[in-house]
Amino acid sequence: MDKKWMKVISLLFICTLFLSSGTYIQETNAFSDQVIQQGAVGDDVLELQSRLQYLGFYNGRIDGVFGWRTYWALRNFQYEFGLEIDGLAGSKTKAMLEKASKYNEQHVKENINKGNKFTHYGGMDLDKQSAPNKKQTAQNQGKGQNNTQQQQPKGQPKEQPKEQPKEQPKEPTGPNTENTNQGQTVPQKVTATHVPNGFSQNDINLMANAVYGEARGEPYIGQVAVAAVILNRLENSAFPNTIAGVIFEPGAFTAVADGQIYLTPNDQAKKAVLDAINGWDPTGEAIYYFNPDTATNAWIWSRPQIKKIGKHIFCK
Repeated sequence: MDKKWMKVISLLFICTLFLSSGTYIQETNAFSDQVIQQGAVGDDVLELQSRLQYLGFYNGRIDGVFGWRTYWALRNFQYEFGLEIDGLAGSKTKAMLEKASKYNEQHVKENINKGNKFTHYGGMDLDKQSAPNKKQTAQNQGKGQNNTQQQQPKGQPKEQPKEQPKEQPKEPTGPNTENTNQGQTVPQKVTATHVPNGFSQNDINLMANAVYGEARGEPYIGQVAVAAVILNRLENSAFPNTIAGVIFEPGAFTAVADGQIYLTPNDQAKKAVLDAINGWDPTGEAIYYFNPDTATNAWIWSRPQIKKIGKHIFCK
């Protein structure tokens, strides 16, 4: 037998040893074939939450229960990755998650069994992963801005930020909180139908008026984004601490200045408000936005930009 065949046989023998010992091939965990939707429980949801958390979209508890936090994290992932935004983990969404993230089932389950709340963050060794630091939001960046312009762009307050921090509104405890919802099925186009605690019906109606007046020509996600900006301001001590105060702050919104705030909103504007209240913020925590085709104020152009949705640029 010549040397060439001896090498081939040797290589085959070595590969056989590796395969039999299990050191060559390591099983990777992947989703099952089922579509994962709100109300689901089990290993698929554990993997979904872990991968979303690995990518920074989900910072809730990894518990294998597909509740509202998981739902909104999934929708934000779908938006950022150019997928259909339906809150369902189907084949395309799961394939994108597998490609973009990592999942170590053993590590996750070991931490769950130990009672650890956060278990699978990316960007560092597994033994160094723990609960994340609190995110630096746009709250601090909105403080101390001195506005001397006479004409105000959309989303820019006219007055100086207030010196005393405001009282924070009550945390909503409605459908944006995690719950089991076992057995519940969710249609593809899901919108909230309940008004969370902490928001009056007048708040909902007023926000719908503002969204309709400001963004009725925008895509639906752009309308949700405008509602999210209002809510982000509500949580920021540089702005008034009521929905009415935020919307009617002098110079803050064009719809108030030109009277379009008083137009009757359609159902889509109301749904956009409820989606924002229940946790969907496609802006990335923006507190300002403007139309680059019409904005003339140099100050708003100086704000750190996050993203463009429809015709609006959203910024910190």
